[in-house]
Amino acid sequence: MSAAPETPAEAGTGSVRMGAESFSMTLTLGGRYAGEQHWTVTPERSAVVARVQTDFGGVLPDIRRAQTSRLHPRTLHSLGYAEGDGRGGRASFETTFDRRSGLVTLRQGRDEASAPLSTDYHDPVSLLLWLRTLGAEGPERAHAQLTGGRVLIQRLPDSEIAGEAAVGYFLRPGNAYVYVQAAPPHRLLRLIQPTDFGPVEANLDAQPSAGRRPERPERRRRRH
Repeated sequence: MSAAPETPAEAGTGSVRMGAESFSMTLTLGGRYAGEQHWTVTPERSAVVARVQTDFGGVLPDIRRAQTSRLHPRTLHSLGYAEGDGRGGRASFETTFDRRSGLVTLRQGRDEASAPLSTDYHDPVSLLLWLRTLGAEGPERAHAQLTGGRVLIQRLPDSEIAGEAAVGYFLRPGNAYVYVQAAPPHRLLRLIQPTDFGPVEANLDAQPSAGRRPERPERRRRRH
């Protein structure tokens, strides 16, 4: 793969238009069941709202994480992001990008800080949805700005996942891998994220046939 200049996320999106959808991914760690992740994407009047609920389990501690991202409907940049335990309480972490006041505000617990909004940002969810828009003809190197810093995105050699032609990306810092379906609708096929327990892999669940529900791996029984 020949070298190419880096492309900023601000350069625009591809042919994917974010419509309403929902899908699930199964998590594994070392080939063993480690939980499930459920995505819903809902277009609203002035934003696209993506909600991601991750229920760790199996070989990992039973922990729930809920993420909500509000995206600009055209550029898919983040308008706001919240993260918590998904049990109805206040989010433990929130970021708001207020273009009217020109401020980005971060809240974590009782702490709050603001800074000038000098560029467009992505959050962890909007970044993944934006990568879907690059398509098979996307750049070999790109970058995106998160509140935690600049993310470098490197295109990987084309591959095949579960019989689907896939476009892969390596993200750093973080050393995460993202694999996207090469053909429309450019679904997220596989995510690999390093953790303290090892690399956790999320694979898209097969779409169930009409009238059938997908089988779920048996969860590990607790011993009392």
